[in-house]
Amino acid sequence: MLKDVKFRPKKILFTIGSPNQASQMHQIASLLPEYDCYFSQLYSKHPIVKWCKKKGFLENTILSGEFKRKGDAYLQRHRLRNDYARGIYGHEYDMAVLCTDLLVAKELRRLKTVWVQEGMTDPVTPLAKWTHRLGLPSWSAMNTAFNGCSNICDIYCAASAGYKAQFSRWGTEAARIFVTGIPNYDHAAVHLDNDFPHHNYVMVATSDIRECFNKDDRPGFIRRCVEIAAGRPLLFKLHPNELKERAIAEIRQYAPAGAMIFTEGNTDHMIANCDELITQYSTVVYTGIALGKKVHSYFDVEKLRQLAPIQNGGGSAASIADLCRRYIEFKGTREDFLARTTIHQHTNSSHERLREKDRHYYSNQA
Repeated sequence: MLKDVKFRPKKILFTIGSPNQASQMHQIASLLPEYDCYFSQLYSKHPIVKWCKKKGFLENTILSGEFKRKGDAYLQRHRLRNDYARGIYGHEYDMAVLCTDLLVAKELRRLKTVWVQEGMTDPVTPLAKWTHRLGLPSWSAMNTAFNGCSNICDIYCAASAGYKAQFSRWGTEAARIFVTGIPNYDHAAVHLDNDFPHHNYVMVATSDIRECFNKDDRPGFIRRCVEIAAGRPLLFKLHPNELKERAIAEIRQYAPAGAMIFTEGNTDHMIANCDELITQYSTVVYTGIALGKKVHSYFDVEKLRQLAPIQNGGGSAASIADLCRRYIEFKGTREDFLARTTIHQHTNSSHERLREKDRHYYSNQA
């Protein structure tokens, strides 16, 4: 007599951090319906990291605080299974899809791993250069400068050929890096059709520089924005990780009385309706570049044009999901897979429905 054999779908764990990362991972997972997909806020079981978290030192990072609260709320709202730190369901996973390689738990390194670029990386500071020279862990740079450069994951999904070159230059094998584009920054034209009521202003997208323990001359920055606007209306969109009360008070003090200030709302729609975009260290500058806006950034703008995410009509999530599917089913070694694999470029996918559904819930500002 034949025994019934139950088919066990393979299991994938997606790590999330910011709201943008949660959205990206959700889009990819939605295109892998044949697998059991679970999610977890970024975590670490290292005793030092756990101690720092317990003491509240990590409240402004994606490991804890407001980022974790928003991540948990997002998973609950979309009825996605939350297996935080692999401590809820007790599953053994076949693959981990990671939002960062700066901090990867040892238990995840034993799995097949795919890293997905979220957006812009922080500048390589003198401290970052020294950590690289000394061979210290990438997180020692105290920013995201080396996110994507640790060479820990099996596969890396990059926004553009420019970023592939950057990640390779700082440590990741070029053979592991595939230019897939990245969800939420691969179809800027879609944001031109929006219901944001304001038009014809100079937009300022701020960054959480101080919250990440770096110096930011915010009064000087605001005064520079006023100069660039030259009498035109100003609209400020605050980074979701900023101390809002402080940032609003500074704008009220140094900007004209009529300046608009938003702490919530769809950043991409605001960019689509602006005449000019001013940023600090924000990924949303790429939306402005893709839409042909005049942009300002603390980074060199010409270099940003070389790094700008490819525009593929919203197909990045499908390309990344296709890579995940092919790799999780591959029976050979990582080296064999990399030698045989090319990207299947997709131009659109059903994840646009997710973006539209959440357009009033998130800011895609990174």
